[in-house]
Amino acid sequence: MLWPLIFVFSALISISGYSTAQPALIPAPPQIAAKSYILMDANSGEIIVEENSQEQLPPASLTKMMTAFIVEYEIAQGNIKPDDEVLVSVEAWRTGGSKMFIKEGTRVPLEDILKGIVIQSGNDASIAVAEHIAGSEGAFADIMNQHAQILGMQGSHFVNATGLPSDEHYSTAFDLARLARAIIQDFPDQYGLYAEKYFTYNNIRQPNRNRLLWRDKSVDGLKTGHTNAAGYCLVASAKRDDMRLISVVMGTTSEEARARETQKLLNYGFRYYETHELYKTGQVLLDSKVWAGQSDVLNLGVAKDVVVTIPRGQKGNLEAVLDVDSVIKAPVNTGEEFGRVKVTLNGELVVDEPLIALQPVEEGGFFKRIWDLIKLFFIGLFS
Repeated sequence: MLWPLIFVFSALISISGYSTAQPALIPAPPQIAAKSYILMDANSGEIIVEENSQEQLPPASLTKMMTAFIVEYEIAQGNIKPDDEVLVSVEAWRTGGSKMFIKEGTRVPLEDILKGIVIQSGNDASIAVAEHIAGSEGAFADIMNQHAQILGMQGSHFVNATGLPSDEHYSTAFDLARLARAIIQDFPDQYGLYAEKYFTYNNIRQPNRNRLLWRDKSVDGLKTGHTNAAGYCLVASAKRDDMRLISVVMGTTSEEARARETQKLLNYGFRYYETHELYKTGQVLLDSKVWAGQSDVLNLGVAKDVVVTIPRGQKGNLEAVLDVDSVIKAPVNTGEEFGRVKVTLNGELVVDEPLIALQPVEEGGFFKRIWDLIKLFFIGLFS
């Protein structure tokens, strides 16, 4: 019987040379005055702090993150263009709440509409773009829910493009953090809109309602929201050095409270945690033996970047194990799994990713295959 070969390294290749660190001393997370909140690392997706993050709550204008996401998606797909002229309907013009102040019957460039959604939180702009993309706000809501499913937003359901109150319109802090992460990663060219402090349209200059854009230079997004039912909400993101965090607070009592509680979360995450990229997509982690192939060597690596979020100063305590199949036979297809790469921190598993073939290996000729089978037979016999 052939047993799996286990390759054990005392430290990850990318962090070799670091001495063993002392155990992390981290205080309890800050008390946050909100109904629900979460702090997520944007690169690794790791959750640093959360409370009631799966509770379904009214998202108010945080909804417009999904509206803007769909606009950005449709632009990327080539279905619409930034210079498209968006016709403003009566329904869009007469919508209450926050406005971009577009006029009924006019045509507004899509790029201005997107700014009106992101910066001014315009309900009128949101409905106008929903009608432009899907024909009606109801049909657009169907698209919103389809994207929510694709993004894994299992606790969300949308019935409009604005976030105006409805019993069937809800989301969660976790889902909104996941949506923010998708906006940042999938559409980096558009993300700069979320950091803009002012936008002027129709001679009306309005500020971004995210107060942290003025208070914290590391904050560069994303969206505020408020209704009587939802309270004051804020999804924010900040980047300091190579670490980006996403925070969501829902159901605070005031504009000042949502900014203050968000700042608590961000400061805690940056102070006590750090992000490390351990392996890159396609990086060769091991050259493994291949039997009965045209080549005798197979490069093994990971299919995606491996990033971890760990307590600050603990990089030296990371250890990696490559658990590789003992016998790999040709033919081999690119992406085929032949083991796992596991990373632990002080005995706790923090990474468990497939170890895949980085290139194909075709089957060898007849005599090569026969000779390798004979060698395998005797290896198995004596093992």
